[in-house]
Amino acid sequence: MDYEAIEVTLDDGVALITLNRPERMNAWNGPMARDLSVSLAWADQNDDVRAVVITGSGRAFCAGADLSSGGDTFRENRNQDPAEAFKEVFPWDIRKPVIAAINGAAVGVGATFSMTADIRYAADDAKIGFVFVRRGQLPELASHAVLPRIIGMSRAAELLMTGKIITGDEAAAMGLVSEALPREQVLARALETAHEIATHAAPVSVATSKRLLWSGITSSVSDMLRVETPLFSYISQQPDSVEGVESFLEHRDPQWKGSVNDSFPQDLLP
Repeated sequence: MDYEAIEVTLDDGVALITLNRPERMNAWNGPMARDLSVSLAWADQNDDVRAVVITGSGRAFCAGADLSSGGDTFRENRNQDPAEAFKEVFPWDIRKPVIAAINGAAVGVGATFSMTADIRYAADDAKIGFVFVRRGQLPELASHAVLPRIIGMSRAAELLMTGKIITGDEAAAMGLVSEALPREQVLARALETAHEIATHAAPVSVATSKRLLWSGITSSVSDMLRVETPLFSYISQQPDSVEGVESFLEHRDPQWKGSVNDSFPQDLLP
């Protein structure tokens, strides 16, 4: 596909999406938002894609909104031409696991967008900041619901209300990311996890677990139990449930047959 602001490759079940405006530190603009939505929708529908990794080209992950329009930056976003509108798709919307490889600065939307991924790794010296209040704006992408679930209410309030910058090491210490590594190792670590999922985890099981994790943000324990129980029965009746046990007993990699497009239990999910 023809993308303007990103690059996409597919290797052995793992789609790598690279934000590709290095001259602007991958600052977020309309074409990037559109390209990401299109590529994520493609990954969701493509059974050859088992996991997705998102990273940035050059020295940044995403330095936030492109501020080249000056004071009119956010006003222009609010008044988007309907002819240029598109259906937004975020990592939490798709049924494949999404891993953010935060290779450098992740500021503003670069920070909130990475929170919509399922797993995050960061460069130990990356600068990460939810700086919206310092620009007279409001943190978005459901960060007021997602961030407290990730790091707790007090730490989320500190980051969202001060807009201060933290390092990747600090982000790992508070659980904002799974691990902080030297910058040159971040993408390799994310790809390693993605390939582990692609090889060893049943796609329908992973897709169902992902949906439950995200719906769990607003679910009670008893509500989740009521949803999980019939889903466990459904998954148990799928061929991959047999393959998972047999491959383990036979000491071999599983050969998954389940298709997210054909077998995803949508009717049983919230």
